[in-house]
Amino acid sequence: MLDLDLDRLTLPTSVENLLIASGAVVIALVVHAVAFALARRVAARTPDTLDDAAVQLARRPVRWITVAVLLAAARRFLSLPAWADEAWQLAAAMIVPGLVGWLCITLVRVYVRAVELRYDISVADNLRARRRRTRTTILGRIAVLLVALVTVALMLLAIPSIRSVGITLMASAGLAGLAVGAAAQPALKNLIAGVQLAFTEPIRIDDVLIIEGEWGKVEEIRLTYVVVALWDERRLIVPVSRFLEQPFQNWTRNTSQLLGSAFFWLDPTADIPRLRVRFEEIVRANPRWDGRACVLQVTDTKPDAIEVRVLATAKDAPTAFDLRCDLREGVLAFIRDEMPEALPRGRQVVEWKATP
Repeated sequence: MLDLDLDRLTLPTSVENLLIASGAVVIALVVHAVAFALARRVAARTPDTLDDAAVQLARRPVRWITVAVLLAAARRFLSLPAWADEAWQLAAAMIVPGLVGWLCITLVRVYVRAVELRYDISVADNLRARRRRTRTTILGRIAVLLVALVTVALMLLAIPSIRSVGITLMASAGLAGLAVGAAAQPALKNLIAGVQLAFTEPIRIDDVLIIEGEWGKVEEIRLTYVVVALWDERRLIVPVSRFLEQPFQNWTRNTSQLLGSAFFWLDPTADIPRLRVRFEEIVRANPRWDGRACVLQVTDTKPDAIEVRVLATAKDAPTAFDLRCDLREGVLAFIRDEMPEALPRGRQVVEWKATP
């Protein structure tokens, strides 16, 4: 029988390190896959969709955090030279804060998503839902920005050269801060205005506005600007500070209900009571009317015409616009077909003198 040389069966150190690291990665991926498969099955059995969104959003960051933890645990079994050990520690000091920051950002997004699912803004009475979603959206973006800044700072501080240079730069941080603040004044101004917007709430998501002479709905609120979807599908981009410094109309500040009006110029001899009766019939027959109020009044007079104003209420601004159009069409059709004498007429006095 041949004698086996046990020294020849010993694996090289690099191969052994590679096998240990690879085994740690494989174990981490298997543990992650099994854990999230169970989490998906549990989430699928619940009626709430929030847990499904949380599992989906947390899957990727938790995967790499699990790999990092298993590699850190496997470090004690590795035989590394001094330079490789320093590189390992440097990489861990930079990667771990990045993964933790990624997970924190994911948790913020899960919370924002939970608010979006809980508070539906498609219902009729959506004031409270719009308020919560607006505040959560703005504060969520601020939280993501702060977490990203802290994460990048921790990753940079892991580099010894940058950490030592940072101590030297502390002396000139005041002047640098002033210079950067002066250069970034517009951005900082809008950023601070965004924080104010979250708490003072002059506008909310899905609010109906009249701004820059345009009618539209607040579609998205960013940290420094607001996207307003106009009625003709254009998008108006407005700086956040604009809503704190200049006036604008908010048609849904307290409620979405609105009072719509239309005007008619008629002859002074028009039979207003008869027209009022017909107007009320038109309003009550219209499904867009919410039943709160309908009024017809003479609001102005001139020598050759009178101004008649009609008012009717609707549940929201788009419905009020359509209701006003319906009322104009109905009243004009009634005047044309049954009261043509109510249309404005010109009058002229003709003097006639008999000839001798």
